[in-house]
Amino acid sequence: MDPSKPTILVVDDEKNIRRSLRMVLEPEGYEVTEAESAEDGLKLLEAEPIDLCIFDIRLPGMDGLTLLSKARELWRDLPVIMISGHADTSDVVDAVKRGATDFFSKPVDRDRVLVSVRNALARRSLEEKVKDLGARERRFADEMLGESPAMAKLREDIAKVAPTSGRVLVTGESGTGKELIAAEIHRQSKRAAGPFVKVNCAAIPGELIESELFGHEKGSFSGAGARRRGQFEVAHGGTLFLDEIGDMSLSAQAKVLRALQTGEIVRVGSEKAFTVDVRVVAATNKDLEAEVREGTFREDLFFRLNVVPLRAPALRERLEDVPLLAERFFQLAVRENGMRPKPVDPDVYPRLAVYRWPGNVRELRNVCERMVIMSGERITAADVPEGVGPRAAPAPAGTGAADLSRYGEVPLKELRDLVERDYILKKLEEHDWNITQAAQALGVERTNLHKKIKQHGLSRAGRGVAPAAGDDAGED
Repeated sequence: MDPSKPTILVVDDEKNIRRSLRMVLEPEGYEVTEAESAEDGLKLLEAEPIDLCIFDIRLPGMDGLTLLSKARELWRDLPVIMISGHADTSDVVDAVKRGATDFFSKPVDRDRVLVSVRNALARRSLEEKVKDLGARERRFADEMLGESPAMAKLREDIAKVAPTSGRVLVTGESGTGKELIAAEIHRQSKRAAGPFVKVNCAAIPGELIESELFGHEKGSFSGAGARRRGQFEVAHGGTLFLDEIGDMSLSAQAKVLRALQTGEIVRVGSEKAFTVDVRVVAATNKDLEAEVREGTFREDLFFRLNVVPLRAPALRERLEDVPLLAERFFQLAVRENGMRPKPVDPDVYPRLAVYRWPGNVRELRNVCERMVIMSGERITAADVPEGVGPRAAPAPAGTGAADLSRYGEVPLKELRDLVERDYILKKLEEHDWNITQAAQALGVERTNLHKKIKQHGLSRAGRGVAPAAGDDAGED
């Protein structure tokens, strides 16, 4: 098939009708493929890229209306024109309800066919342009901003890996923009014209993750009322972003590994494997190497995914980017809330740029939106929320000795343990007792942090409980 020509699938059991439509369409620059039954047409739809369909209502076996429904299940935006030699009004109404773009009767009229086909393809092109405008607006919101050395290095790494077929594992704390990195990899790749499909593995119940990724057959489990394509199929020819992959069940991990190894997937409830062409980019805020040691993540899958590791820097590691990000988030908040632009006082940005942002870029965006909504005609330093800014920032290095008076007179060894205990508790509370994030902030492995929590007798309920008498908290 010529990819430059729109491809039209004609399904009709009358050979003369198929030939007539071919004779009308091909001289106008269309590529025509045909089938004499709904079953054969469905196979072509599953195997080939089709731009428009023309189905007869009366077909042997599966009828054209059922084929229409199945075609729209496979390709939601696919234009479908229905034809019939003896259709009544109820057939026309049913076809429109099922998503038919147009309807005409036999015998085939050349001008009627061409007008219908041109209009359907023009409408689809217009819808794609509208989607593209929406995508541009989203890119304005999701653009990777930052001029810090950390962001410059990240952009350099993305530019190297994006044009290749190498799999990428993006790591980093929650809120650092791992999805933006994956989207940028897709945008700069050779697959940019294909779909970018996102799956949040942590947001899907364990019993449904396999169906979500690989699809299912009708009746394969309770509630499976129809065949459903999985996200691997949807992402065919493009990029599949598996976010929070560390939360995926071991059984689903095994199937993902098979898909990466063979390029084949199997729908739930089926034994038939078929090939997909997908580049996988995965992301996690967990320490997957520690998960491998603990037996909760497959080592072979980790090595398959971690071909090129990229790390999303925490916002506290690039505080110089905060003013640029805040300016963009103020603009976005104004747009999204239908408000008039508000001027921002110059002293707002320095206040935001000294806070440590434990919630990273996501927290900054939320704070900026809050300031836009709650401020008056302009945004001032008084609109910076309590707890954000210099009052919440740690004392700069070199400004004097830390205040240790609250620890009293204790031996140096005991003081070390007390300071460690308080610092660990501080980080746990900053990250809402998310062990993975706190461990990353502390620069230790999760297993070591668990040991320290037990050693110091820390608990979320008690916000820190002193070690019991005789505990080994003071030992090396």
